Amino acid sequence: MAKRLIKNGIIVTAADTFKADVLIEDGVIAQIGIGLDETASEIIDAKGKYIFPGGIDPHTHLEMPFGGTVTADDFATGTTAAAFGGTTTIIDFCLTAKGKPLRESIAAWHKKADGKAAIDYGFHLMIGEINDEVLAELPSIVAEDGITSLKVFMAYKHVFQADDGTLFRTMLAAKELGAMVMVHAENGDVIEFLIQKALEVGQKEPIYHALTRPSILEGEATGRAAKLAALAGARLYVVHVTCAEAVQQIAEARLRGVDIWGETCPQYLVLDKSSLEKPDFEGAKYVWSPPLREPFHQDVLWHALSSGQLQTLGSDHCSFNFVGQKDLGLGDFSKIPNGGPTIEDRFSLFYSEGVHKGRITLNQFVDIVSTRSAKLFGLFPQKGTIAVGSDADIVIFDPLAQRTLSAEKQHMNVDYNPFEGMTVTGLPVSVMSRGEFVIRDRQFVGSLAAGRYLKRASFHSANEALSTADDEPAT
Repeated sequence: MAKRLIKNGIIVTAADTFKADVLIEDGVIAQIGIGLDETASEIIDAKGKYIFPGGIDPHTHLEMPFGGTVTADDFATGTTAAAFGGTTTIIDFCLTAKGKPLRESIAAWHKKADGKAAIDYGFHLMIGEINDEVLAELPSIVAEDGITSLKVFMAYKHVFQADDGTLFRTMLAAKELGAMVMVHAENGDVIEFLIQKALEVGQKEPIYHALTRPSILEGEATGRAAKLAALAGARLYVVHVTCAEAVQQIAEARLRGVDIWGETCPQYLVLDKSSLEKPDFEGAKYVWSPPLREPFHQDVLWHALSSGQLQTLGSDHCSFNFVGQKDLGLGDFSKIPNGGPTIEDRFSLFYSEGVHKGRITLNQFVDIVSTRSAKLFGLFPQKGTIAVGSDADIVIFDPLAQRTLSAEKQHMNVDYNPFEGMTVTGLPVSVMSRGEFVIRDRQFVGSLAAGRYLKRASFHSANEALSTADDEPAT
């Protein structure tokens, strides 16, 4: 593999910002310094640009069945769009079925991804039931398959939802195995009741998706999960946090010493509940769960990110076309497939709204969009930083370039963009995965056979020094 030298750029990690050159050999970072070997076979001038570690998106749903259809982006289109957006690693959710071996589902997800991913990827594993068969499978799945995060749904009754006993027993098993439990935290039982009551009185428009899933039910479920994690002594990760009530529960649990971490998503930082009121059923484009909230929650989420109460940013990319998929719910909001296209815009949108507007620092940006996920999900220091020996997953980023988000220009395989018309400042110009260009000067030059499956370490072995007590986000 050719030597590549990136010169004149400004390297930004979760801890440091400095001007230096980066020498890449055999897919990894070989040297970092001033005036490095200019005999490299290729020299890339990054003057005036940041050199970021590739983004890590810890929350995607590619080629996922839901609500009688399948998400519009598969691993080919989804990972290509992710790369255009500055993301070089994704962790996708492998769904399982009750009564079937977990490995059957894992094999199905490998089949979806093998030879179709432009960037590296791993899997989370859904746990919908706990019994002797599941418990017997988990040790080898964690140790041999490197799937070290287990997802439990507290919502979607009659579809994905597990009861509290299943959640608690999953936490006990995860603690023993060094795995992390992830939760979708909403009170699914109460939500189901509210949905049925709304439909009975003819409340069927998209806005009722939000009104039947109030933020207090996300806060309640988050607090319940935190208390169960404390009882089990398990590590807990709360996905797609949207509201003040959930932030408060996470922050209070962390103060009590609970090993709990929180993720939010770009849509909750810039959009609000009013989007669901758009006429002509356009509000259906913004139906995802948990739903968009009142605008004041955005300030709470930004403060939580800047203060370390929330630690990561996932896309929760779950794309459905407006025509032919979202319209399955015409006349009944409960049948609208939940989810939106966000994988391509996560990185730039967060930089623009966060760093460019002064809400977070450059180093916090890197920590939240890449490094923290690498640490939590057993990928650090192979991924998530610019360091000698790390994979050369690199984003050459122009902080001054502007881009208007639109469905017409996106690479996601979906017929709308939820951020249509929004202008962002900051653009991934070129993106490398393990030292090879995937995106070069905004053109795709990669290969759908290039992405590798990542076996992830358990947090016991990967993050012995990472704890809630002594590892605070960089400022």
